[in-house]
Amino acid sequence: MQVDADLHVHSRYSKAVSRAMTIPNLAENARFKGLGLVGTGDILNPRWEEELLKYTEKVDEGTYERNGIRFLLTAEVEDSRRVHHLLIFPSIEAVREMRERLRPYSSDIETEGRPHVSLSAVEIAELASELDVLIGPAHAFTPWTSLYKEYDSLKEAYGDTKIHFLELGLSADSGMADMIKAHHELTYLSNSDAHSPMPHRLGREFNRFEVEEITFEEIRKAILNRGGRRIVLNAGLDPRLGKYHLTACSRCYTKYSLEEAKAFHWKCPKCGGGIKKGVHDRILELADTEERPKDRPPYIHLAPLAEIIAMVIGKGVETGAVRAIWERFLREFGSEIRVLVDVPVEALARVHEEVAKAVWAHREGRLIVIPGGGGKYGEIKLPEEIRKAPIDELDSVEVELPVEKPRQRSITEFLRKG
Repeated sequence: MQVDADLHVHSRYSKAVSRAMTIPNLAENARFKGLGLVGTGDILNPRWEEELLKYTEKVDEGTYERNGIRFLLTAEVEDSRRVHHLLIFPSIEAVREMRERLRPYSSDIETEGRPHVSLSAVEIAELASELDVLIGPAHAFTPWTSLYKEYDSLKEAYGDTKIHFLELGLSADSGMADMIKAHHELTYLSNSDAHSPMPHRLGREFNRFEVEEITFEEIRKAILNRGGRRIVLNAGLDPRLGKYHLTACSRCYTKYSLEEAKAFHWKCPKCGGGIKKGVHDRILELADTEERPKDRPPYIHLAPLAEIIAMVIGKGVETGAVRAIWERFLREFGSEIRVLVDVPVEALARVHEEVAKAVWAHREGRLIVIPGGGGKYGEIKLPEEIRKAPIDELDSVEVELPVEKPRQRSITEFLRKG
């Protein structure tokens, strides 16, 4: 069986996270999105553990369920150099043991969802190994709190201690990460890092697992690529839509080449703000191969349906007008992922023709993309040629895009070739 999973989210106990991030809301919005499995996030927080146990039923030692949605025990921790690591636990007992082992090194493990611990990356990885906890760097390339913000290699961070995956983050995809040879033996996870249960946040990146059942042990085998279990698809934002894709000022968002940023000593000449190195430039600094692993799952670029609707009708993504159209699509087709990936455009057009055209353009890689950087998300725009074309003549429309198309296959190519 296949299941779509988002394994990195946060709870209402983390800083800068919506108070609506509760277990019932996560389960409800996961169903709308089309996810069958969600990471709990923040499970090291004892109050979040209490809520999980209150609102779910135990499936096995590491898996819980609410209204047909499965939950795995996950958390993110910040080490002594402010690097973030994603943890996936085999049982609630392992969570409690990890909490006790980290307590002497953390002043906020009882209060914060994402605790800071005064241990190094290798020390946290060694502890995870001892407790059979899966571990990997979270949002590995972003210029804040990431592995490659602080280190130049996996080995420099983790030494010889084994890690089990690498999380790509919103500003990178598989093709970018595979430019670093040391990654080729690692599984990639594409997760949302959602701070809100809204449909344009939860599941905006997800992984499609091939497993026999939805349990921790089956997901563990898939991440380790054992017993025929595996990840068959990574899906997420076009990296250009991420907040830190290009090098840019973190105050006024003016974009700079890496050479310009260095010449300006990382201070914006326009407003005096700090310039943040983009993921694109950071990966190019580290790139050491043009080879690609033969068994790497495909990566398809998605944009949240609510953002596509907002672009088409010119309204804010969280407005009632956008929500109303989004709900019409879900009533008709069941989940957002089906609308974005599977449903024929002619069927989508019966709900809303202009949104259907935009979904088609996104599948074909024909949306205009304005890259993000400096902490500001990128933007998508629907070319006027596509907006004006009849729905049955879209294939013949020629669009000259102002920026390069993504390197990855389009959704249509993925569905056609598998």
